[in-house]
Amino acid sequence: MRPRTRTLQATLTLAVAGVLAAGMTVALAPAASAGTTLRASAAEKGRYFGAAVATGKLSTSAYTTVLNREFNSVTAENEMKWDATEPSQGRFSYTGGDRLVSHAQANGMGVRGHALLWHQQQPSWAQGLSGSALRSAAINHVTQVATHYRGKVYAWDVVNEAFADGGSGGRRDSNLQRTGNDWIEAAFRAARAADPGAKLCYNDYNTDGINAKSTGIYNMVRDFKSRGVPIDCVGFQSHLGTTLAGDYQANLQRFADLGVDVQITELDVMTGSNQANIYGAVTRACLAISRCTSITVWGVRDCDSWRGSDNALLFDCNGNKKAAYTSVLNALNAGGTSTPPPTSTPPPPTSTPPPTSPPPGTGGCSASVSLNTWSGGFVATVKVTAGANGTRGWTVSVALPGGSAVTNAWSATAAGSTGTVGFTNVDYNGQLAAGQVTEFGFQGTGAAPGATPTCTAS
Repeated sequence: MRPRTRTLQATLTLAVAGVLAAGMTVALAPAASAGTTLRASAAEKGRYFGAAVATGKLSTSAYTTVLNREFNSVTAENEMKWDATEPSQGRFSYTGGDRLVSHAQANGMGVRGHALLWHQQQPSWAQGLSGSALRSAAINHVTQVATHYRGKVYAWDVVNEAFADGGSGGRRDSNLQRTGNDWIEAAFRAARAADPGAKLCYNDYNTDGINAKSTGIYNMVRDFKSRGVPIDCVGFQSHLGTTLAGDYQANLQRFADLGVDVQITELDVMTGSNQANIYGAVTRACLAISRCTSITVWGVRDCDSWRGSDNALLFDCNGNKKAAYTSVLNALNAGGTSTPPPTSTPPPPTSTPPPTSPPPGTGGCSASVSLNTWSGGFVATVKVTAGANGTRGWTVSVALPGGSAVTNAWSATAAGSTGTVGFTNVDYNGQLAAGQVTEFGFQGTGAAPGATPTCTAS
């Protein structure tokens, strides 16, 4: 058994005592259908619901029965970390990670990569390096691993846990930090060059509410976005105790408003009378934010959890569904598909907001698409960028290959499901200022679209 990812911090339980987040429950649009598994219901909402996996357990039928039935995404618990993938300098080993990727591909699952750089679980040879030698080795590691998994991983935790606990909001001291304060930026740039299609995430814990640590990360992300550093998402580990921070959803939303996706990456909740309520509240918070794209629980069954007797997961050791499972599934099934919840707002423009009555969008608009595919299906994320005169509304046309069909869309309304499908803005994301960007997504069966979509502004 590899070292646990960390010691659970006591501060995780210091939240609004005895209550769930005020306003956490929102009125969500009815789902198109009620999924009977987590993976089916999450997919209907255009999201992943995943689990951390130890590949050694893939030979246990009780484990894989639950994994394959309930989850549409997997994260390697340890098999993609630095000590596993580069045990000696320049000698790379992908056996464990490749096994997980193969299992995911065979079972229609996406893969989250975890983690390219972290101050823990470094191989001993890296621990002995410093300065420019360590910087060079770290960037080479990012490049080699991300290149190996190019096209097979939909998101990477590029950097993990680089901020300190406590009230400073600053960086954690580590051998990586001592190579220079720009090491995180350098890692993200290297990851983008190695795998342009993967979402690049920063991941950390004790960031569930608005506090000094989460604000330090927020300021870094804002700076990166302003300077064009390629960061696409922020991961919130959410190792929770018996309460949930009252500003949990607001904290996720402020990051989404910077123009990055938010992902709940390592969710587990201490057992007790409030466990099911907290799981449900976290799920509703994610569904309330259009840019919350995935929820991952850190393990499959209670006996697979690093938290031992906390019994912090959705299934007991026999694979039976707990009350927390029912709470999550109910929240997923209650969630909207293409209609945003009332608390969900589009990211603010990076320039002056559009006037109340903008001029017609004669400057046009453009669209680009990123894809996550598997055998028999795909999820597409489409970015719409307004032209010089902004838009009052927009329509994006996507040509699907023969035999493919759209099964679900969010943050847009689809006209048709096969052939050339037109996606039109919904009420909250049609009016864009010049250069402003919004995103929508859709899921489909068959082969993914290959041509660049076209955009028409009104």
